[in-house]
Amino acid sequence: MQALLTRTAGIAARYLETLEDRSVAPTAAALEGLKELVEPMPGQPMEPAQVLETLDRIGSPATMGMAGRRFFGFVIGGSLPAALAANWLAGACDQCPGLFVASLIATALEEVCLAWLLDVLKLPAQSGGAFVTGATVANFTALAAARHSVLARAGWDVEADGLFGAPPITVAIGDEAHPSLIKALGLLGLGRSRVVRVPVDSQGRLVAARIPALQGPAIVCMQSGNVNTGAFDPEGEICERAHSQGAWVHVDGAFGLWAAVSPAHAHLTEGVAAADSWATDAHKWLNVPYDSGLAFVRDAAALKSAMSLTAAYLPQGEHREPSQYTPELSRRARRVEIWAALKSLGRAGLADLVGATAASPLDLPKNCGKGAARS
Repeated sequence: MQALLTRTAGIAARYLETLEDRSVAPTAAALEGLKELVEPMPGQPMEPAQVLETLDRIGSPATMGMAGRRFFGFVIGGSLPAALAANWLAGACDQCPGLFVASLIATALEEVCLAWLLDVLKLPAQSGGAFVTGATVANFTALAAARHSVLARAGWDVEADGLFGAPPITVAIGDEAHPSLIKALGLLGLGRSRVVRVPVDSQGRLVAARIPALQGPAIVCMQSGNVNTGAFDPEGEICERAHSQGAWVHVDGAFGLWAAVSPAHAHLTEGVAAADSWATDAHKWLNVPYDSGLAFVRDAAALKSAMSLTAAYLPQGEHREPSQYTPELSRRARRVEIWAALKSLGRAGLADLVGATAASPLDLPKNCGKGAARS
């Protein structure tokens, strides 16, 4: 095992070190080589070292150079050195952090990371949180808490009784809401087409004055960081208008929520803390390996009610149980690399990372890490 992992580390380091010398997109020859992977299921075992050699020989040249400094597509970040190393160590330890008793270290790191993240993102300290795969599931998780809360106020237990016969929920979104948010609404049974689309301005910002009158259970979704323009919805104005009508406010802040950590850009998120839930990614501006998403909910009890397990055979102790706040029970320990990224950067480094990227995305210092954020 030691020899294999040492060899793997060498291959990975060589891959990263040579990214600047190759094209960002794979060559035609590299893509042609993928045909070698198309074969019947092997009948006999192959030595792990040979498996690794095959994967590197065929797969590495065919990758998109996302981990390098010259990739600018899809708001994808690379990986900080400490985060990548922590990811490898977490994989070797193979922790399943669904239950406190199953992985005490992963649970402890989750609690530390949650407190740090709420602090640097300037969100309410009492909020609950979930470590998930990405912004789609983060939106899903936070909106499940929203669905629970607005229906509970109407006297309906959606987790027990479902949506059949439930009071209808009005969902208002900006006309340029991200497809991941709309997908999450569909998964939750709130509908992709039945939403109320609110007009936006020339930069894609939701026009708060155009939010219609809301009656009964209602959720208003706004956006911190339009993926096409980078624009932020008028958060304070939207929260005031929605809350005055008893609506829940959710923020899709997949990359833009991180502006809060930069003194030069924090004004863009003024008012966002008045919302009820937030979704963002750690694999974007925090630069941890894929996949890593985050959901935060002001009312932690609403999040727990929407996500809690009911199976009696699973040991539930007095300690906070991670599986009570996420859709998944079995999952990898994403909080390990998040902790490593935050620990290695510190408050000052995190502010520099976001601030420098937003100011000059084409001129990143090398000490920002491999593939520093390119949002």
